[in-house]
Amino acid sequence: MDSDQSLADIGEATDSLDEYDLDESSSVDDGSLAPERYLDRELSWLAFNQRVLDLAEDEMLPLLERTNFLAIFASNLDEFFMVRVAGLKRRIATGLAVPTNIGTPPAQVLAEVSAKAHELQERHARAFRESLKPQLDDAGIHVETWADLGEADRLSLDEIFSSQIFPVLMPLAVDPAHPFPYISGLSLNLSIRVRNPKSGKEEFARLKVPTNLPRFIQLPDDASGRLRYIPLEDLISNHLGDLFPGMEIIAHHEFRVTRNEDVEVEEDESENLIQALEKQILNRRFGPPIRLEITDDMDAVTLGLLVRELDITEQEVYRLPAPLDLGGLFQLNRIDRPELKYPRHVPTTSVNLLPVEPNAAPDIFASIARQDVLVHHPYESFSTSVQAFLEQAALDPNVLAIKQTLYRTSGDSPIVEALIAAAEAGKAVLALVEIKARFDETANISWARKLEKAGVHVVYGLVGLKTHCKLALVVRQEGGVLRHYSHIGTGNYNPKTSRIYEDLGLFTADDQVGKDLTRLFNELSGYAIEKKFKRLLVAPLHLRNGLLKRINAEAANAREGLASGIRIKLNSIVDEAIIDALYRASNAGVPVELVVRGICGLKPGQPGLSENIKVRSILGRYLEHARIFSFHNNGDPQVFIGSADMMHRNLDRRVEALVRLTSPDHLRELDDLFDLAMSDDTSSWWLEPDGTWTRHNRAQDGAPLQDMQNVLMKQISQRKRGGVLR
Repeated sequence: MDSDQSLADIGEATDSLDEYDLDESSSVDDGSLAPERYLDRELSWLAFNQRVLDLAEDEMLPLLERTNFLAIFASNLDEFFMVRVAGLKRRIATGLAVPTNIGTPPAQVLAEVSAKAHELQERHARAFRESLKPQLDDAGIHVETWADLGEADRLSLDEIFSSQIFPVLMPLAVDPAHPFPYISGLSLNLSIRVRNPKSGKEEFARLKVPTNLPRFIQLPDDASGRLRYIPLEDLISNHLGDLFPGMEIIAHHEFRVTRNEDVEVEEDESENLIQALEKQILNRRFGPPIRLEITDDMDAVTLGLLVRELDITEQEVYRLPAPLDLGGLFQLNRIDRPELKYPRHVPTTSVNLLPVEPNAAPDIFASIARQDVLVHHPYESFSTSVQAFLEQAALDPNVLAIKQTLYRTSGDSPIVEALIAAAEAGKAVLALVEIKARFDETANISWARKLEKAGVHVVYGLVGLKTHCKLALVVRQEGGVLRHYSHIGTGNYNPKTSRIYEDLGLFTADDQVGKDLTRLFNELSGYAIEKKFKRLLVAPLHLRNGLLKRINAEAANAREGLASGIRIKLNSIVDEAIIDALYRASNAGVPVELVVRGICGLKPGQPGLSENIKVRSILGRYLEHARIFSFHNNGDPQVFIGSADMMHRNLDRRVEALVRLTSPDHLRELDDLFDLAMSDDTSSWWLEPDGTWTRHNRAQDGAPLQDMQNVLMKQISQRKRGGVLR
């Protein structure tokens, strides 16, 4: 995974806490099924993050990739607290919380989540201290402490501190004239107790570790060529005398606060949504504290002060060995040591997007006109498919209009630049920018304003709904008639994350899909009442019912002795109506196979409930992100791909879209993908009937099982014809 991922990237990458349903919806009332038929979604998410930690501890993986997984775990957990734990606490405090999806009282859920989070954070710290750090040392990458250094190194760091660090530090005293300062969320801080040697009076100060400096300061090279780093806070801690001259330093400790940083915007048709959202973003950093991480050597006096001033409970205090904030380990992944990372993989251009004639220039429209094209990122290039599609559309004089949704994109987005170029060339361009995409709000507001200045028609979706679907529509004049070229994907229009997210995208010139998208865009930008579509399933009105209809059809076929089967790949599944329908299908004899990366509220293998359901989870080099819904339909498969997970929010409060695939080649390709994912020879985690996840990554003889992503990398690269690469 990319070491430069933003919190927004991590958010979506780590099971899209942005996709969580923050309302505690009650379960479906079905007297024929046991009330404890679901798994708790909060604990299921923590189990997902535990699988990330499994990868960090896996000595079969390259060392710097394991370090990166440690950082991902830390960032994941930060967002979980900022969003889910914060939301749960807020609802308990306001008296609005109701029992969870499994009927557990909210206070009990909070206690269980806290206990599991404590366990995982301690295991996370232990993995770094006892496993990763010694192995990094053996590889010549040393994370030192001040105590490890000799006199020459200390003199070098003295100079670095005085010239590069000291000028930006801002110690804040706490006394009757200086109230306890505001501690910003996720900031790393030093608590400092000092004594005036003349009066003998003790004082307290807080020092924020600057976030605009490297988390680890590199020491000058030594004769052996080792790479050596010292945590920034450790370097600062050993120069406190420069900050408090004349004072005696009694004690200093590290601490870190996590706050409720969820943004809730009360929408009204009459308000300016951007202004309302900007106001809430400014308030985000002032959310109440929900977690206090401290080093395990903190004294009782300092801890008592922090707990009192921050209004933190004992349950919310996490004692950990230094260093705190292991999300900073992303920095180490930038080290140029290829032998300590996954082998480099260069995505290929989809065979079906290559020109027919040798040496001819690529023509995306000609390729799509010949046949539907299914691209699989990151094995197949985003830049020579999706990006090229929009860039060619911007330059093509025959293109009259471009319509696109933007949920998350990169900071230097070529997608946005293509839309701007198209508008400046006089084309009609519509961009539906979802400015409420969590942790990307500021970036999306900036893009929206830039697009508007270029003449793009910018809209922000529907009141009360997030627009999460991934759609692009190009209208092109050909021979006096208008033709639609469409792209429907499972992932964002983001060139950066497309290199690490596994996603699917369909290009098609099918007129029916084009008409469906035209109607959908009109509904999103104007006034219309959603009707059913021909090749799309669209939330919030029809997607859940469309899937339920197909699940129930499989159950009916099984009861009649006809061939049946359901295969679903997604990030998360907690929607009770969908789960209960899958239980009924299982009881009817339908084989159900689920590939779930993150949260799973369904219990497989339960007698009388789900004997015919298997659940697998695959995590690895790339983040499994594609959503696929496949129904056997008695030999006439109905297969959909799209943007929706089976969460209340996705199905009830978002605009989501699935598109049905019709090409036999595409149906076979996805069937093969499920065969590979569910194979006992493929490394994966299996969800057991009791709700625990068991890792299966070695054969009986101890040999490693096949890695699905490596297999796909080889298979897709072998399909490459010609030499066009990203």
